[in-house]
Amino acid sequence: MIRRFGEPVKPGVRYRLRPGAYAVLARGASLLLTHQARPVPEYQLPGGGIDPGESPLTALHREVFEETGWRIRVARRLGAFRRFTYMPEYDLWAEKLCHIYLGQPVRRYGPPSEPGHTALWMPADEAAARLGNAGDRHFVSRLLRG
Repeated sequence: MIRRFGEPVKPGVRYRLRPGAYAVLARGASLLLTHQARPVPEYQLPGGGIDPGESPLTALHREVFEETGWRIRVARRLGAFRRFTYMPEYDLWAEKLCHIYLGQPVRRYGPPSEPGHTALWMPADEAAARLGNAGDRHFVSRLLRG
């Protein structure tokens, strides 16, 4: 069973499955995060939706590059979680199935190409407290505990 985080499922709402791939990207004691300005400003693990026909790892590399401007190396899969949420940018109630990977940033090519995203480095312990969703915080906290 995949652990669920966030708001409870709303009765009568039809949720659409939206798989995604996200990365915990460590360099020393800091993590590479993205700050998304809209619809609600928040810090996030870089990553995003897996397009039809795309593998999770291909989506991860694409999304991280779009949101941070960095190319990465993926070390291993950490796990997955589910969250049920409204995505106003898509006018969609989504069951997000979030696959989480551990990786390292390899090379920065430039600023993020995804509008409204800013790449930044944050101490890992601070990220564990400030990430915008409980699933992201869980995986970062679990890594910090070793």
